[in-house]
Amino acid sequence: MTRTTPPRPLDVEEVFPALAAYRRTATRLHPRRGVPKAEESSIAGPLLWPAAEPWPVCTAVHRKGTGHLLSDIRLRRRIEDQASGREFTEEERRLLDGMTTGAHAPELRDDEPLPLLAVAQLYARDVPDLVGPEGCDLLQVFWCPFEVHGRGRTIDVVLKWRRAADVGAVLAPQPEPPVAGRAECVPTPCVLHPERVVEHEYFGLLSEELQEEIAEWEENLLDEDDEDDEDDEDGQGDHEDEDGDGCGQGSSASASVSYASYEEYEAAMTASRTGEPDEVDYMSDLSLAPGWKVGGFATWHVTDPASVDCDVCGTPMPPLLTVAAGECDGASGSWLPFEDRSAARDPHVVDPVGVHLGRGYMRVHTCPAGPAHPHRLSFQ
Repeated sequence: MTRTTPPRPLDVEEVFPALAAYRRTATRLHPRRGVPKAEESSIAGPLLWPAAEPWPVCTAVHRKGTGHLLSDIRLRRRIEDQASGREFTEEERRLLDGMTTGAHAPELRDDEPLPLLAVAQLYARDVPDLVGPEGCDLLQVFWCPFEVHGRGRTIDVVLKWRRAADVGAVLAPQPEPPVAGRAECVPTPCVLHPERVVEHEYFGLLSEELQEEIAEWEENLLDEDDEDDEDDEDGQGDHEDEDGDGCGQGSSASASVSYASYEEYEAAMTASRTGEPDEVDYMSDLSLAPGWKVGGFATWHVTDPASVDCDVCGTPMPPLLTVAAGECDGASGSWLPFEDRSAARDPHVVDPVGVHLGRGYMRVHTCPAGPAHPHRLSFQ
């Protein structure tokens, strides 16, 4: 099934022509639970990986045998899916109680190479905003499922670009680590429904003049809403949110505020909205699409904007891939695809992948001047 983002509530460039200079396309991946194939774009599916090519491994020294068994993580998710809407059975409860964190693979030395986890496979034919080294039409993304790498003690991400036509026999079965540091580092297999959309730059990175114009416009909209509420003869000015969980990035008025965590940001955004279907603001409805995506702009709703420049040539690095904690963040339902409107509270729609890195968002940035230059990560 395709996924179709509704048109934006208004043409923001018609209201603010200067925003045309801050436009960029993005491909929303729209992951949904499924059984992908190696010949398809996917999250956590089998890769088109040559049988004769070594699988990438983590060589950093860390505790590689302790954590959560991948088999337990997947079994827990299957049980929770099966029990959706009902109590766990005694057998399910017994299985869940038996899942513990511990030294599940004591034979793994801390310095022993550990197979990386296959996270994503993206074909250029499916993802128009996928830009890599010349001649490559396939991106494969891996990471070590332990947040222990580098100064920031984060995930270690590995990118592999290749030509799909050069792959002969495909490796099967494909390696994976037996243990992960956190369950939220392990994606659930998903098929993708890529869709290209237009985005506009994060509010705090627009020119000061544009920020002032947009903020004043939003204040006027709020004033008009307040007047409408006062004039409502029945005193029923507030309307119930028809979409439940939303899909925005928060209001522009709060874009300059820093939050201690993604959960704090989400709570603030939810509290700041009245839930009126005709309420529109730049950050929630007119700028950045939520969820997993390729290209587009980065949100900086938790921290102040930070520069992400290439370590080789100093070129600013836009996000190549955005990894999101969910498809919706509670701020606005305007980004929810038409096809999912009847399932706005379905966990498989709200959070199909089950990954939560940083405070909710991780971006992989690549250099447009040299796509083969080392990538960088940013978190929100």
